Amino acid sequence: MAINFICFWFTGMCSPFPVPFQFDLLPFFKAAPVNIIVGSEVWVEDPKLAWIDGEVFKITGEQIHVHTSNGKTVVSDISKVFPKDSEASSGGVDDMTKLSYLHEPGVLHNLAMRYELNEIYTYTGNILIAINPFQRLPHLYDTHMMEQYKGAALGELSPHVFAVADVAYRAMINEGKSNSILVSGESGAGKTETTKMLMRYLAYMGGRTGVEGRTVEQQVLESNPVLEAFGNAKTVRNNNSSRFGKFVEIQFDKSGRISGAAIRTYLLERSRVCQISSPERNYHCFYLLCAAAPEVREKYKLESPKSFHYLNQSDCYALDGVDDAEEYLATIRAMDVVGISEDEQEGIFRVVAAILHLGNIEFAKGEEVDSSVIKDERSRFHLNTTAELLKCDAKNLEDALIKRVMVTPEEIITRTLDPVSAISSRDALAKTVYSRLFDWIVDKINNSIGQDPNSKYLIGVLDIYGFESFKFNSFEQFCINFTNEKLQQHFNQHVFKMEQEEYTKEEINWSYIEFVDNQDVLDLIEKKPGGVIALLDEACMFPKSTHETFAQKLYTTFKNHKRFIKPKLSRTSFTISHYAGEVVYLADLFLDKNKDYVIAEHQGLLNVSKCPFVMSLFPPLPNDSSKSSKFSSIGARFKLQLQSLMETLSSTEPHYIRCVKPNSVLKPAIFENLNVIQQLRCGGVLEAIRISCAGYPTRRTFYEFLHRFGVLAPEVLDGNYDDKVACQMILDKMGLKGYQIGKTKVFLRAGQMAELDSRRSEVLGNAARAIQRQCRTYLARKEFIAFRKAAINLQSYWRGELARTMYEQLRREAAALKIQKDFRRYTARKSYSTLRVAAIRLQTGLRAMSARNEFRFRKQTKAAIIIQAHLRCHIAFSYYKSLCKAALITQCGWRRRVARKELRKLKMASRETGALKEAKDKLEKKVEELTWRLQLEKRMRTDLEEEKAKEIAKLHDAVHGMQLQLEEANARVIREQEAARKAIEEAPPVIKETPILIQDTEKIDALTAELENLKALLQSERQAVEEAGKACTVAEAKSAELAKQLEDAERKAEQLQESVQRLEEKLSNSESEIQVLRQQALSMSPTGKSLSMRPKTMIIQRTPENGSFVNGDVKGTPVRGHDMTLAVSNAREPESEEKPQKSLNEKQQVPDNNDVLAYWLSNSSTLLLLLQHTLKASGAASLTPQRRRASSASLFGRMSQGLRASPQSAGLSFLNSRGHGRLDDLRQVEAKYPALLFKQQLTAFLEKIYGMIRDNLKKEISPLLGLCIQAPRTSRASLVKGRSQANAVAQQALIAHWQSIVKSLNNYLKTMKANYVPPFLVRKVFTQIFSFINVQLFNSLLLRRECCSFSNGEYVKTGLAELEQWCCDATEEYAGSAWDELKHIRQAVGFLVIHQKPKKTLIEITKELCPTLSIQQLYRISTMYWDDKYGTHSVSSDVISRMRVMMTEDSNSAVSSSFLLDDDSSIPFSVDDISKSMQKVDITDIDPPPLMRENSGFGFLQPRAE
Repeated sequence: MAINFICFWFTGMCSPFPVPFQFDLLPFFKAAPVNIIVGSEVWVEDPKLAWIDGEVFKITGEQIHVHTSNGKTVVSDISKVFPKDSEASSGGVDDMTKLSYLHEPGVLHNLAMRYELNEIYTYTGNILIAINPFQRLPHLYDTHMMEQYKGAALGELSPHVFAVADVAYRAMINEGKSNSILVSGESGAGKTETTKMLMRYLAYMGGRTGVEGRTVEQQVLESNPVLEAFGNAKTVRNNNSSRFGKFVEIQFDKSGRISGAAIRTYLLERSRVCQISSPERNYHCFYLLCAAAPEVREKYKLESPKSFHYLNQSDCYALDGVDDAEEYLATIRAMDVVGISEDEQEGIFRVVAAILHLGNIEFAKGEEVDSSVIKDERSRFHLNTTAELLKCDAKNLEDALIKRVMVTPEEIITRTLDPVSAISSRDALAKTVYSRLFDWIVDKINNSIGQDPNSKYLIGVLDIYGFESFKFNSFEQFCINFTNEKLQQHFNQHVFKMEQEEYTKEEINWSYIEFVDNQDVLDLIEKKPGGVIALLDEACMFPKSTHETFAQKLYTTFKNHKRFIKPKLSRTSFTISHYAGEVVYLADLFLDKNKDYVIAEHQGLLNVSKCPFVMSLFPPLPNDSSKSSKFSSIGARFKLQLQSLMETLSSTEPHYIRCVKPNSVLKPAIFENLNVIQQLRCGGVLEAIRISCAGYPTRRTFYEFLHRFGVLAPEVLDGNYDDKVACQMILDKMGLKGYQIGKTKVFLRAGQMAELDSRRSEVLGNAARAIQRQCRTYLARKEFIAFRKAAINLQSYWRGELARTMYEQLRREAAALKIQKDFRRYTARKSYSTLRVAAIRLQTGLRAMSARNEFRFRKQTKAAIIIQAHLRCHIAFSYYKSLCKAALITQCGWRRRVARKELRKLKMASRETGALKEAKDKLEKKVEELTWRLQLEKRMRTDLEEEKAKEIAKLHDAVHGMQLQLEEANARVIREQEAARKAIEEAPPVIKETPILIQDTEKIDALTAELENLKALLQSERQAVEEAGKACTVAEAKSAELAKQLEDAERKAEQLQESVQRLEEKLSNSESEIQVLRQQALSMSPTGKSLSMRPKTMIIQRTPENGSFVNGDVKGTPVRGHDMTLAVSNAREPESEEKPQKSLNEKQQVPDNNDVLAYWLSNSSTLLLLLQHTLKASGAASLTPQRRRASSASLFGRMSQGLRASPQSAGLSFLNSRGHGRLDDLRQVEAKYPALLFKQQLTAFLEKIYGMIRDNLKKEISPLLGLCIQAPRTSRASLVKGRSQANAVAQQALIAHWQSIVKSLNNYLKTMKANYVPPFLVRKVFTQIFSFINVQLFNSLLLRRECCSFSNGEYVKTGLAELEQWCCDATEEYAGSAWDELKHIRQAVGFLVIHQKPKKTLIEITKELCPTLSIQQLYRISTMYWDDKYGTHSVSSDVISRMRVMMTEDSNSAVSSSFLLDDDSSIPFSVDDISKSMQKVDITDIDPPPLMRENSGFGFLQPRAE
């Protein structure tokens, strides 16, 4: 049986001082003074920051002067200074074995840089260091993240607790190998959260729901409050320190699923029940019970904790921020959750109260020698109360405390104990009872969780106290630190083993490397005889031994031991130098705390208790062990249990997680160097570094070594040497000794890396000086040439200036004469022009004023006329509109009222199935009535128009006649006026003057009167014409109203017709459902025939003539019509609805044959499309009876007619009774029963084939994507100037992987094209495939820091160009929007390759460069980016800070902060999408294939004679 142990230790690394003990690092990390020169960057010690970086500016002998980064000057010894890697990445390294300088300040600085970027996990080899972020980071622990680490090798992705859990789980499953994960850390370091994450991952990998829907993980965590109440206590610095070892077994079955769990406890600190020191507390349960409700305290006769001896030994009774009364209720609730009944809870608290009362029993010296009695009445009261709570006899309890029975061969002797021995007996009873109670609680929790006795694998969880160092350390701290020494030895052995495996793998010589071990400390403590524990047991067996004699014995025995130190000012103290520092122990109470008697009288007393719970705690013992009391040493038993634990751990393959608390205020973004470095020392991380430094702390691959130190030997790079040989030549040239050359790496001893860097700095410095010398020469010559040129230019300028001055003087004289002449001419012309312009302007103004007055008058007159006309028009039009609006409102109201009545009638009629026919008849009558009324109104409208036309013609004739009469009268008047004028001219002026005037005047009067009559007649005619026009307008309005009513009637008729259609469809659907239910009832009835006994339809094998498909192989061009017809033939009989599904299932037996899958995808999609269209056509058939009665000569038209005419057609049996006379008038409802079933099966079949094709393509390209995300490293030849072909070769190697992906895409596209898969489905396939590529590449980029480099971005960008070219070649018809699915990886790669990142603002990044990426994704890319090509930096620190603030706001607002993408594997289309996207094909001229024509079963497809 393989057993995995996850061990949690160092839970209480407690110390009241900032630096509790001295820890000398110089033996571990020795600096190399020869490597420190002026200008070197180094680390120096700092009292506040532990270590601070600076630059050396002066070296004086062994003293070194450093300018620190905080502006101070520090003088230190050169041996205490460590070199700093100036070329280290700003984001640190994820594995600290990759550090150039593996020392304490380098480790601390790397952790601080990563913590600043929220990278809380860091590897040290296979050791994981986890720093508590004190904030929610949900994106690190969601299901997406667990999926990414599933099956990933350790170190392949970014450091994570899931990676360690996955390694252990895989080793357990694949190798059946025992594993252990040891998680350490002080209180508040995140050990509990790390535990939850480990258990979450294990539940994810092999989880199974537990009792009442709770998982095993939840059940184990729910038991924590109970165990903490009875097993945790306050220590000096930790208010909730575990004082016992908790071993949780997570059990797995043979398939790797969690099948149960169990909790084992050991090493309980029993002495704490009786003895505590200030400021500590006893176990929490005592204080919780004393803070319970008054009735509970009265029931158990409890008072304040100060009144009990076992609690008042310390001044601390309450914890800050903790309410014991609320904790008591929480503990009660937790007991209910884990299944402890109320009676059992009462028994538990009775025992707890009894222990408190037992501690208050005091003894006095008796009358006899060496005897004791109960001291006083108060002690008697507590004795009786203890007996009452334990339900035993008070006298027997007293005897058990103060008397002992000794069994000899001759007789049984009863003796009394002195008061000191009686107190020891009392304390022994209290410790035994509490220990038994704790064990019972653990067993009860195990029974609640449930265990699997047949479990094949186990994963254990060990939670034990950590290293402790207080101001006063006693026996408890001695045992705890002894445990941690054992665990540290196990850790050291594992680290050294890992080192050995690394050296063996690289085939280097490591035999002379000294193993750093703490075995001497363990021998000092546990060696027999002569160890501290052995001497303590020996002292406990002698009654006269005291703590002073014990201390003197230790001083004498270990006076020469290098790990044992005798204090100068104390006679009972001793100091042990542990791996984490020196601890001073007080031996005053060692003897008392080590004694642990197994007293037979106590066993016999409680075994006969009347309380069932108490009696169950002390079952009967064998006869030989119940006669006497035996001495038992707590130290010896502790040693045996620890030895058992170490044997169990040693049988496993360990893994380590070190949890670190970054600050003591428990707030995020605060990194306290002193606090962290102290935890690294106590956690053994620096021990691991010390072990590494003992061997080869610096390891570099050949590529990295040549890339960094190739400048030391340029001739080696120019030569055609192997990488290993080149590294050897460089090291030999530098004169280094003791290094090793492995198979793939160079191993350097401590200090050699600094020496190489010093030589490299010297070479680079010389090169820089040469460059500076050339630059200074160039600048000096350039300055001289500039000076000479300036002098020549200055002389030329002054000569020119003198000539220009003389010329200017001559030019001014000539110009003065010309100016005078021109000025006189100008003044004369200006005066003349002014006078002329004034005259013209005056004339123009007068003329304009006259014209404006005339224009203004005409404009006002015209405006008045227009206003009058518009006002009259507006008044008339407003009156007309009001009349129209009132008429429309009245008509709409009446029609709405009529329509509502009609709607209510229709609703009432639709509720009764029997009234449907009557409603139909009524509606048909109403339609006929409306049609008749429409025709009548049309006729009336026609007659009215004819009458109106006749009246208008008559009016036109009358107007024409009147106009003619008027013209004649005017002509006559004109003629008479001319005649009169001629007569006057011809007559003598004197004689005939008067008569002519009279006669002309009479004629004029007559003509005038006649003219007036004609005008009146014309006016009357005009009025008649206007009235006729008004009548015509009214007639036109009435005609328009009638036309509108006609349109409303037609619309109502259409609505009624649609209502009739819907009612008929509801009726047909109801009848179909009834038929389906009837068929299902028949199939499920006991008397019904079995489905397997039904007649089978004939399945025709495909042959080469009809498009062969034999035994799952496609040959020739697919003939979709044949297979579709086969499917239709299977749906002819209602009894064979399972046949299509069986046939479809047979087609799915070839999931790997993409050609076959594409073939059936094409057939099934086309058949589903035709079925969808057929169902729609049958639903609307009743609307076009003329088309339905017409004979169809097409293939599918004859198919539908044949199906309707066939007496075997599904669903026709219930219609045969209606007569064949109206069979053609029925809609195709009868085909719905098999069609609905077959459509569902066909849809599922289509979706399954689509998913299989898509998943096959995913499987094919998945391995290639893993090779495409990271560019292959260039060879050593690329380091040499002029050898650019290596880059081209490497790039070609990367492009080869992308081209393989493109080849796969082309193959699938070609296959689907050859099988005529609809382009819509092809687009969906490639859209999801490109989305899958985007998810895989983007997630890998975010999880692997080595991929977030500039050169890798260029390589991936080149590969994406290949995919873009493929999308262009495939055309939009088949590729669709596939290229847009790569937006995440495209923008991420674009960010990697963009230049001048520090100059980019957050708005530019989020809005322009990467609008699709979230803040979490941008933050991760920005922090992981490193430029391996040009050495540039990522975005500015201000942008990083703003990103961190935005991430914090998102986490506070419960916004999902997961930075990983999720692959969508759903079906991205529906049947309607297929129906809308596929082109409609005209198949009216298609004839059935010969195979169908020859088969009698398809006779209905043949053309029928009319």
